[in-house]
Amino acid sequence: MESKQSGAFDVQAFLDSAGVARKIVEHRRSETIFAQGDPCESVLYIQKGGVKLSVLSKTGREAVVAMLGPGDFFGEGCLAGQSVRMGSATAITSSTILAIEKDQMVDLLHKQHELSDRFIAHMLARNVRIEADLVDQLFNSSEKRLARTLLLLARYGEQDKPQKAVPKISQATLAEMVGTTRSRVNFFMNKFKRLGFIEYNDGLRVHNSLLTVVLHE
Repeated sequence: MESKQSGAFDVQAFLDSAGVARKIVEHRRSETIFAQGDPCESVLYIQKGGVKLSVLSKTGREAVVAMLGPGDFFGEGCLAGQSVRMGSATAITSSTILAIEKDQMVDLLHKQHELSDRFIAHMLARNVRIEADLVDQLFNSSEKRLARTLLLLARYGEQDKPQKAVPKISQATLAEMVGTTRSRVNFFMNKFKRLGFIEYNDGLRVHNSLLTVVLHE
């Protein structure tokens, strides 16, 4: 969960409060939350778990565009006039998702300034990450891109105590995110394990020392 700084607006508490109409849905790992082309009618918020956002090309190739965790909004394209989903959202682990209808979300953003500020901050942070992902793809090696992806999945730097356990994710999906082959991902994962940057102990666990791979020139 996100760190609760003194005086910070508690989005979860607000969305759980009386008067906010919402639908809470539990999703199993690998279950589709919405598919590309579905009607775009609500904004979603991750209470628990993780979500993969992906886009399918006309040739059938899937590109993973984001991995999200607790405290993240997604599906906000409906607020910008999108009538259908431009991509798909899939649970990468057992997840609890809260859905708010578009019209009510618009009303909340107009009337609740603290929620509006938090939502804008979220969108700006997403844009910064997208730009960083593009730079990462253009200039960094696949080894650095994989290390950065694992740190992001472990939510490094987003909490007082980064989540060490990474949601269960296949090497094939990691390869799609990094833009390399599964065999290269397997090679680097074995290297990271040998160097003590990651470990397989009740799932994949990432150590902060993996940051040295990203920072190394």
